[in-house]
Amino acid sequence: MAEMNFGGVIETVVTSKEFSLEKAREVLKDETIAVLGYGIQGPGQACNLRDNGFNVIVGQREGKTYDKAVADGWVPGKTLFSLEEAAEKGTIICMLLSDAGQISVWPKVKPYLTKGKALYYSHGFAINWSDRTGVVPPEDIDVIMVAPKGSGTSLRTMFCEGRGLNCSYAVYQDATGRAEERTIAFGIGIGAGYLFKTTFEREATSDLTGERGSLMGAIEGLLEAQYQVLREHGHSPSEAFNETVEELTQSLGPLFGAKGMDWMYANCSTTAQRGALDWAPRFREAIKPVMEWLYLSVKSGNEAQISIDSNSKPDYRDKLNEELRQMRESEMWQAGATVRKLRPENN
Repeated sequence: MAEMNFGGVIETVVTSKEFSLEKAREVLKDETIAVLGYGIQGPGQACNLRDNGFNVIVGQREGKTYDKAVADGWVPGKTLFSLEEAAEKGTIICMLLSDAGQISVWPKVKPYLTKGKALYYSHGFAINWSDRTGVVPPEDIDVIMVAPKGSGTSLRTMFCEGRGLNCSYAVYQDATGRAEERTIAFGIGIGAGYLFKTTFEREATSDLTGERGSLMGAIEGLLEAQYQVLREHGHSPSEAFNETVEELTQSLGPLFGAKGMDWMYANCSTTAQRGALDWAPRFREAIKPVMEWLYLSVKSGNEAQISIDSNSKPDYRDKLNEELRQMRESEMWQAGATVRKLRPENN
C-alpha cells in the first residue's frame, strides 16, 4: 500500500506495484468466482478476471443477456450456469445484477452462501439499506466490495487498452480473517487502476449523490437550462447546442480531464478566464443548497426507497422508456444528433 497526497489529505491507496497480479492470483488460486448477472458490470469484470487467469463462472438467466455471455465465450454447463447453479459452485459470489435484481433473487441465492464463502458487490445499495432491501447476509461469510468508478464497458475497454479504471473497495464483514486480502486481490484481478478504501455506507451514499448530481442529473439540468435560455433569446439550435454541449464534451472536457480545471483555464482566452472565475462562485452558491438537499435525501434512505418502489412496479420499464424517449426527442438532443453527424470523423 502507498500513501498519496490528495489535495493536502493523505490517503492510502493500493496499486499493482504494491499488490501484484501474481500475488492476487496466489490469494485467489483456490477460489471459484461466480459472477451473477451479465448486464452492466458483469461482462467487464468477468472477462477481465478470465483474461487475467482467474477461475470464473457466470450465472445468468436465459435470454438476450445469456446469449451475449455465450457470444463472449462462456460455455453453457462449463462456465455458464443458472444463477442458482453458479451461486452453489462459487466461493466468491458476485452480485452484479441490478439493485432491483439483487433484491428479487436474494431469497434464491442466500441458501448457497455457506460458511467461509464471500459475498461480493460493486455497489453498497443492497447492504447499506438492508432494512429496505431485506438483504441481510449470514454472519459466517465475508461481505466485500470493489466499486469501479465508471461503467463496466469502460472497465473492459480500458483493460484492453492496458489501462485501469480507479475503484474503491470495502469490507463490510470479515468472517474468515481474509476478507481484505480477498477484496484487494479481486480489485487487482479486474484491472483496477488504483484502489482506495471506503465503507459500504460511504460508497452507496456518494454513488447515489453523484449519479443524481454532477455525473448525470445536475449536468442534464444545467445543459437544459443554458440551452433553453439561449434559444429563448433567439440563438439557433446549432449555436445553442455547440455553446452548451459540444464544446464542453469535445474540447474543454478533455482539457480539464487531462490536467485539471486550472490548466484548462490557463489554455482558454483571457475573456473566458475572467468570466468563468467571476461566475463559478455564483453557481456554487446557487447549487450547493440543492446538493445538500440531495445528499440528505440519499443519506436518509429516501432516494433508495424511491428507487425500490419505482423498480417494483410492473410498468416501470415502459415508463422509463417513455421518459428516455422524451429526452431523446427534445430539441436539444435532436440538435445534438445532427451535430454529431457533422463531426469530421463521421464525414
